Amino acid sequence: MIKIEIPTPDVSITKQDNPQLSNIYGFTDFHLIPRDKGGIYMFYNINDELLFVGKARKLRPRIKKHFEDTVSPIKEHRDEVYTIDVCYVEEPTDREIYETYIINKLHAKYNIDKAFFR
Repeated sequence: MIKIEIPTPDVSITKQDNPQLSNIYGFTDFHLIPRDKGGIYMFYNINDELLFVGKARKLRPRIKKHFEDTVSPIKEHRDEVYTIDVCYVEEPTDREIYETYIINKLHAKYNIDKAFFR
């Protein structure tokens, strides 16, 4: 049997109340997420419930795209996102495994394409 553990986040950013700086949906700390690293990201609500899990070859642009484009799976739920956790995972195969595992282990609310628990 293969044993998989959810990695500890390398970066975690939280929505700010009344941010003074330029922000995207209340998040001002996107600069903490590297542009050139690959990994997985998890969106949580204020009650620490997992909303969405994704993977990316370049983390910061992909995460920001969820808050800017019109086809994101969370486009109707962007206001719910309170915390974003990021884990660096360079290998594409490892990212795929972690993403699928986390979606099904923690029952991500808005991931429907890889959810085996429904």
